[in-house]
Amino acid sequence: MTEIVLGVGASHSTLMNTHWEQTLHKDRAERFRDALAAARDELAAARPDTVILVGSNHFRGFWLDLIPAFTLGVGECVASGESGTPKGPQPVDVPLARHLASSLVEGGRFDVAFSARLQIDHGQSHAIQYLLAGLDVEIVPLVVNVFAPPLPTLGRCEELGRAIREAVLALPGDRRVAVIGSGGLSHRLPWPDWREPHGDDEEFMARAWLDGRNNWQDYDARRREIIRAAEAAINPEFDEEFLTLLEKGEAHRVTGLSTEELEKTAGNGAQEVRTWLLMAALLDHAPAHRLAYEPLPEWLTGMAVAVLDPARNDSKRHP
Repeated sequence: MTEIVLGVGASHSTLMNTHWEQTLHKDRAERFRDALAAARDELAAARPDTVILVGSNHFRGFWLDLIPAFTLGVGECVASGESGTPKGPQPVDVPLARHLASSLVEGGRFDVAFSARLQIDHGQSHAIQYLLAGLDVEIVPLVVNVFAPPLPTLGRCEELGRAIREAVLALPGDRRVAVIGSGGLSHRLPWPDWREPHGDDEEFMARAWLDGRNNWQDYDARRREIIRAAEAAINPEFDEEFLTLLEKGEAHRVTGLSTEELEKTAGNGAQEVRTWLLMAALLDHAPAHRLAYEPLPEWLTGMAVAVLDPARNDSKRHP
């Protein structure tokens, strides 16, 4: 039968690629990088055929002319390749992706958007670069809107993870499926609420998000200047609380937070915990094993890696 064999939550930052030598807390950066490698080894040992890759969009694959809450890639998938991340076509498990899209809609629970030619950015390709390096797997990309409000609620993301879990387990055959949630944890990006930009930089960003579909590269240099000029706003207390809930198999408890409360507490970038929450629900909230947590102000982000292994937890219950 089809099995869900492993889950991984991992932060991402293109500054790993572009500003490694300028990173001051190199010891923290190395521990985070080593944790990514350890998670990659656990994925390899789990021998998945397919990885459901849950990530965000940073306005290089989606623009304000069309922002679905959830989008499944069900055909071609192309990575934009910004900042040294993988570029070009990525292998998609089309039968599984289309099974999920059909099952969710026909089950009456989620009318997910789908794309037969999906463009992803580092919200997912960073995970491909570091977690899937050298692995012979196909992906099912799932993009969650976390940056263009109104956002899907945390509760809705958790419900979608449960619904996808049911659809995966109902698939005939003997696929081995792993899940990656890419993003977070706490951080604040110098990005506006697109509905009310203030000042030249915010107006530039909102315009780039609206007009960038065919020429996003033209906006990229100034975008990165704005980001590099930002001050870090990391909340280690929030990150610790979230990771502790994940370790206890209780990440669903964060669904009590509203979008506004989450941003106030941990920054607009923390909206990416939706990808971790969705991943955890797909693993039926198996208790996680934390591999790293490192606050990296140079990368603006609380960087974490954790693994959810249902086999490890089954063995603890049944020695």
